[in-house]
Amino acid sequence: MFDSLSDKLQDIIAKTAGQKELTQDNMQEALREIRRALLEADVNLRVVKAFISNIKDKAEGENVLQGVNPSQQLVKIVHDELIELLGKEVSPLNFSGSPNLIMMLGLQGSGKTTSSAKLGIKLKKEGRNPLLVACDVYRPAAITQLKALGEQTGIEVYSEDSKDVQSIIQNAIKYSKEKGFNTLILDTAGRLQIDTDMMAELLLIDRIFHPAEKLLVIDSMTGQEAVNVAENFDAQLNITGLVLTKLDGDSRGGAALSVVYCTNKPVKLTGTGEKLNALEDFYPERMATRILGMGDIVSLVERAQEVFDEKTAKEMEKKMAKAEFSFNDFLKMQSQMKMFGSIDQLLGMIPGLKISKDDRQMLSHEGEKQFKRIEVFIQSMTPQEREHPELMNSSRKKRIAAGSGIPLHDINLFINQFEQMRKMMKGFSDVKKSIGGNPAKAKLTAHQMMKNMRRFR
Repeated sequence: MFDSLSDKLQDIIAKTAGQKELTQDNMQEALREIRRALLEADVNLRVVKAFISNIKDKAEGENVLQGVNPSQQLVKIVHDELIELLGKEVSPLNFSGSPNLIMMLGLQGSGKTTSSAKLGIKLKKEGRNPLLVACDVYRPAAITQLKALGEQTGIEVYSEDSKDVQSIIQNAIKYSKEKGFNTLILDTAGRLQIDTDMMAELLLIDRIFHPAEKLLVIDSMTGQEAVNVAENFDAQLNITGLVLTKLDGDSRGGAALSVVYCTNKPVKLTGTGEKLNALEDFYPERMATRILGMGDIVSLVERAQEVFDEKTAKEMEKKMAKAEFSFNDFLKMQSQMKMFGSIDQLLGMIPGLKISKDDRQMLSHEGEKQFKRIEVFIQSMTPQEREHPELMNSSRKKRIAAGSGIPLHDINLFINQFEQMRKMMKGFSDVKKSIGGNPAKAKLTAHQMMKNMRRFR
């Protein structure tokens, strides 16, 4: 996401690194480049003008920091303005009401139904008991799609054969009170903002049931049109927030930067992938740092805590300590890494990693390809071989090479690297045990470990 804009802004800022101070001349050049980068990223013209004006005022005014080089100063100014543009602070969902009602709105094809299911998963993880309510009585197979998603996610779906949406919601509320559901996610039908009859239906739902959240789901790929859609829905329904879908597929990011400014409504959630757990809270400051190539270590750590199972991690740590780490364990670790997201996304979160968009995509592609090759290689082994790597001999390797279609040379290379990794893991574990509380001992042990690591190269 924001790849195009991110690359351009980083290039512009890098050009100021050789300057002694920010002057009107070099600022004019930088601002011209920033304006062009924003317009190419499909940011609304009103937003571009306001953004450039604010940067100019801060750079040339009294807020200029003394003793700071121009590059750092420009980063600080642009960073602060991006945060303002993206909504300043995180805006959590409102869970008032008993039961709490969240109404999902938007155009046809914006991703409302999938986002509703994703939201259900997210709320369930956070300790709530959500119920999906099928309110799209117009689109063929809409209810069937929601039920299928409900089965995949383990979240119950309430639906009726009736075409009376108000009656469906009323009965769903009654059902939720009987069964103990505390949040109802209303998956409404997609509609154009100029369709008066369909918009009237939403207005009636709003006035009768007073949902705590009216979330407008917007496809990030729609670009400039996203602003018109958001403004029209907001004018008629006074939406409470935005959900941006397909943000991972939009390299420009103009919609995200524009809708917040033009509607004065926060982005509450973002869809960052096709997987049903790929719905995240939106943090303006974190997004601003990622756009400027400063990484997002907080999101990286949070995702690690969510993905990695603590019990499995402790079991693996014990195996590593005894050098019993098997090929099966390697597959488990690789499976958890996949749940992290794409390698491309992970690289974008690492602070200080200066890799261009093209290089990052190339690394991601090669990494994914290598993961698949390793998976095929391990799955071509017998269960006993997977659990006991020490059984590997030349005849077994030849059989696996023939069965997997992977050259014997590559298999030998991976097994050698795997054995080195097992030894290094045991080395790290030994260091942990031997250090205790003795700093001097820690130095000696670390020195010995470094010597061992050099031998493994």
